[in-house]
Amino acid sequence: MGKILTIADLKNQAQRRVPKMFFDYADSGAWTEGTYRANEEDFSNIKLRQRVLVDMTDRSLATEMVGEKVSMPVALSPTGLTGMQHADGEMLAAQAAEEFGVPFTLSTMSICSIEDVASVTSRPFWFQLYVMKDRDFVNNLIDRAKAAGCSALVLTLDLQVLGQRHKDLRNGLSAPPKFTPKHIWQMATRPKWCLDMARTKRRSFGNIVGHAKNVSDLSSLSSWTAEQFDPRLSWKDVEWIKQRWGGKLILKGILDEEDARASLDTGADAIIVSNHGGRQLDGAHSSIAMLPKIVDAVGDRVEVHLDGGIRSGQDVLKAVALGAKGTYIGRPFLYGLGADGKQGVTTALEIIRKEMDISMALCGKRLIKDVDRSILA
Repeated sequence: MGKILTIADLKNQAQRRVPKMFFDYADSGAWTEGTYRANEEDFSNIKLRQRVLVDMTDRSLATEMVGEKVSMPVALSPTGLTGMQHADGEMLAAQAAEEFGVPFTLSTMSICSIEDVASVTSRPFWFQLYVMKDRDFVNNLIDRAKAAGCSALVLTLDLQVLGQRHKDLRNGLSAPPKFTPKHIWQMATRPKWCLDMARTKRRSFGNIVGHAKNVSDLSSLSSWTAEQFDPRLSWKDVEWIKQRWGGKLILKGILDEEDARASLDTGADAIIVSNHGGRQLDGAHSSIAMLPKIVDAVGDRVEVHLDGGIRSGQDVLKAVALGAKGTYIGRPFLYGLGADGKQGVTTALEIIRKEMDISMALCGKRLIKDVDRSILA
């Protein structure tokens, strides 16, 4: 691969190795992509305080997220179509996360199924749930996650209506890809990707095909997913989902103080400040801009995490300083996966860990648990 030093380096490698329609899926936002850009750019406005002549030995990034020990306050975000960035992508990313000591979150809209990921991991992973109109299917998903030993359920709240992503529409995105001249050309110019995909049977939505009613092939799948996201999802639904699940529950998609306060009545173990990576409501605030407001709104009554815009270990450090007990990376690990499979995911995690560790030391802190707003200028 060349010298890989930053997440941007992995992004460049992935762009050269992944067919355009799937790279664009990972690397895009809704409408003007203003919120997508703000998620990254707003981190740069937060400045750190450099401290000197402080003991920097015996540093540790180890902490906990929802009571689980983690080697650093980072989890892999639930991302759809991960298995189209690289063959068996979810399985490889889950293995890399497990070996690194951080949580992996499997998306409902994954290519590899819950059972696929469970078959190649030895520690519990997390499962992200979309609530569909077909409640029998939702209950079945929850039960499958329980049977696989998943240790937390991440309930996504901000996809009742699908935001429009222009790149996906222009590319004619599908899984598996359609065999049009444009798509054939995109794949033909990525021979290694094609070779890897030819070696796997996992090329469609593994959690849905064969599990949802009347979904046995691609044609019925595409219409089913378009019709199944439930616009009636409400706070009352969280109650029955929590009861059915019976384990740790994380609510993803909180971007407003009022919603954050409402979440306190659900008994959730954590909330994730998130705007879906800028892929839903374009024009909304960035996740990092809303984090301190939401932390202040809920106090210590619920664990607050952050998702969106993280591209470096410094970004993680800034989020922790502003009150996040954990953070999530989506695009960084997808870039790593597209660039170099499992090793690429590990590389992404190593980059973030090194940047966080060095920056924490130069801010005069030895333990991530001691990081707070005092490190910000």
